[in-house]
Amino acid sequence: MSQVPSKFFVTSGKAISKVSDLNAFDQALIVAGIGEQNLVSVSSVLPVGIKKVQKRELPRGMITHCVLAQMRGGEGETISAGVAYGFREDDQGGYVAEGHIHGTQKNLKQILEWKMDEMSKLRRIRFKKIFYVIEELDIPLDHYGACLAAVVFIFD
Repeated sequence: MSQVPSKFFVTSGKAISKVSDLNAFDQALIVAGIGEQNLVSVSSVLPVGIKKVQKRELPRGMITHCVLAQMRGGEGETISAGVAYGFREDDQGGYVAEGHIHGTQKNLKQILEWKMDEMSKLRRIRFKKIFYVIEELDIPLDHYGACLAAVVFIFD
């Protein structure tokens, strides 16, 4: 049985917690709308014909395939996590790059640009346009934080 997703959506979230970075990550998943799913991390290929759709509610407990970028940190840190995605000019699908840093959204965008550029060079292709979804978080004192971005695949 082959599993090729027909649709995807992009989501993101960020959160802080006084308890732990794991609790902040859990809350960021809830903010992103994927906190009640069983996430399976996959790599970065958008299949031919896949369509981007609006974020949707998914059934609780669903096995959910996604490209997930996440960053966790502690008090006083600035963290960022994000994804970049683009479709090939030859209409043969596309690719996703994910990234995370202790640093700003601006710096992460530059890193994601480099990653997408390298993907295109390795494959000798060009992208039509590249889209970015990046979260940045300045973590307050006495807190933990997490931010994330995900490309979520749908099989219908």
